[in-house]
Amino acid sequence: MRVLVVGGSGFLGREVCSRGVRAGMSVVGTFHSGELAVPGVHARRLDVTDRAAVRALVAQVRPDAVVGTPYRYDDWAVTADGAANVAVAAAETGARLVHVSSDALHAGRPTPYADDDPPTPVHGYGAAKAAAETAVRAIDPGAALVRTSLILGEGSKQIQLCRDALAGRAVLFSDELRCPIDVSDLAEAVLELVASSYAGPLNVAGPDAVSRAELGLLVAARFGLDAAGLRTTAGAAAGLSRPLDVRLDSARATGLLRTRLRGVRELLAP
Repeated sequence: MRVLVVGGSGFLGREVCSRGVRAGMSVVGTFHSGELAVPGVHARRLDVTDRAAVRALVAQVRPDAVVGTPYRYDDWAVTADGAANVAVAAAETGARLVHVSSDALHAGRPTPYADDDPPTPVHGYGAAKAAAETAVRAIDPGAALVRTSLILGEGSKQIQLCRDALAGRAVLFSDELRCPIDVSDLAEAVLELVASSYAGPLNVAGPDAVSRAELGLLVAARFGLDAAGLRTTAGAAAGLSRPLDVRLDSARATGLLRTRLRGVRELLAP
């Protein structure tokens, strides 16, 4: 199987590329700046906001499947328009599309979100991810839309943020709840979906809901760091613009996938 990973130089994209190669797939990964140096992966430079360039690359690669992972937090063109461009190109070649979405498209509430709950964005990035999903579903109703949460693993920005808070250089919110997932678990789940016919939204996140402050304590215990200096506050009191309580119910994915989605307490056990 030939797989094109759009956004292959990103944290998740690199893991998908690497695991795809190990699974015997022919993998082409894209990057926009810098480089993509993953053994066995054919790297191609691509600007996802250039629809003609996206269509040309997909037509040239002729992949069996496309995994779309690109995003830029404050860039609508990359996050929303880029996803639409990838979906158009994949549909034109008949490629299976797995689009990676985010829990950021929800507003937050006291109960977990099911797979099919509609987006209710409350900030710019969430709106861009919601628009991306809307475009992908309109262009390719057969695409899988993977809604995920905080991604952990070696080199994770989430782990570094916790380290910074433990060192007094950042603040973690005690009322901002998420369901972290390991990058390797998420990559395996994405590759399983590549080979499946699943269509529509699917929550793929860890089973443990923790606050960012709790995540900081878990990081401290895992790496033997002093938790006394951990800086925390309440997001509600600080006027946090992001949604607070966004827990994903991943029961459907757990029953559908072979990949075991490990909880953060297992992942960061001392």
